[in-house]
Amino acid sequence: MSLVELRRGERAEPVSGGAMDKVVERKRIDRRILIGGGAAAVVLLVLLFWLFAPRADSMSIARDRLTISEAQSGTFDDFLPVRARVTPLVTVYLDAVEGGQVDKKLVEDGTQVTQGQLLAVLSNAELQLSTLEKQAEVEQQLNNMRSQELALVNTHNDNLRDLNQAETDLAKAKRQYDLYKPLADRGFVATKIFKDAKDDFDYQVHRLQILKQSIQQNEALQTSQLGQLRAAAASLNSSMGVARESLGQLNIHAPVTGQLSGFDIQLGQSLQQGERIGQIDSAGGDKLQADVDEYYLGRVAVGQTATADIDGKTYRLKVAKVYPQVRNGEFQIDLLFDGAEPTSMQRGQTIQAKLTVGDSSKALLIPNGAFFNDTGGTWLFVVDRDGNSATKRAIQLGRRNSDFIEVLGGLKPGDRVITSSYSGLTDKDHLTFSSSDD
Repeated sequence: MSLVELRRGERAEPVSGGAMDKVVERKRIDRRILIGGGAAAVVLLVLLFWLFAPRADSMSIARDRLTISEAQSGTFDDFLPVRARVTPLVTVYLDAVEGGQVDKKLVEDGTQVTQGQLLAVLSNAELQLSTLEKQAEVEQQLNNMRSQELALVNTHNDNLRDLNQAETDLAKAKRQYDLYKPLADRGFVATKIFKDAKDDFDYQVHRLQILKQSIQQNEALQTSQLGQLRAAAASLNSSMGVARESLGQLNIHAPVTGQLSGFDIQLGQSLQQGERIGQIDSAGGDKLQADVDEYYLGRVAVGQTATADIDGKTYRLKVAKVYPQVRNGEFQIDLLFDGAEPTSMQRGQTIQAKLTVGDSSKALLIPNGAFFNDTGGTWLFVVDRDGNSATKRAIQLGRRNSDFIEVLGGLKPGDRVITSSYSGLTDKDHLTFSSSDD
């Protein structure tokens, strides 16, 4: 702060502020510079966004969500793990061949039965009546055929008698002719008598020839008719046998020896024709039945071997049958024990087995993981050298088992790959790893 001394006697003149005001002119930035600077800023922002913004084919993912494995050389054991069930070696199903009402039930479910044992008796009045009617009809037709056969036999006998009579008449005529001929030559027998004897002899010769020809034709026709009649009779008898057999199907017998199960019919119950009423499982023999992924349908064949560890002991098995029908993406196979069966094994038990589908060989291997279901084995993510990212790469895979997959191309030993699930990653080409804390 300044002090201004005023001299005495001096009159201060009023101070005017006009001399202190000064017009200041503002300098404006050139408009072209402003436009150029703004454009440069926009370009810089776009460039920064392009460099640092996430790409559509790239994704950042936490490392601890991934399973990273290394491709290594080793021995590939070409086996297939299967989960098998213990089932009877032979199962025979019981069906009601003819429908009817249950009159008798002679055994209970779970019983051990022997072949031919009577299990139940059904009644079917309609079937019994139709069988009796058919039997009567067949008997009538058989009687008619027997009458026709008897008539043919009588005709055959008549022909034999006629033939015998013609041969006898011919012999008499020949004797008469032989007697008259030398006498007629000497004039001791009248010419008329000799000619009558000669004509009678010629007649008997021709008569016998005609009769033989007629009998031959009749015999051929009768033989054919007899054959047809006997064939028709055999067919009728067979038809009658089928009718009796159908009637006999009302008595249900055990077709094989074994344990009866599912036999829960009740007295008075009406059974439809073809209705399943139970089954008989063979005694003393079991097999393993396993479901196999349809991927292996062309690689599983009868005769291939398998092993199963039961009660600390390894048992060998063989593929006995392959069922080619595919249901729910799986097909079935039957495995039989190559030797004695385990004594502790129970029907219905589940057993883990290894089915050998090829020879062991040296190969480049990667662990079998969930990625295969997402990519089909045509590509996977390979971890880059820096270990902080992974890039999609096409590969070629071969055989696989429950532990490893054979690599045919696209990888080399030491390559690290992601073998966990690729859910949500199938449309990405590049992954960037981040920690779970980020």
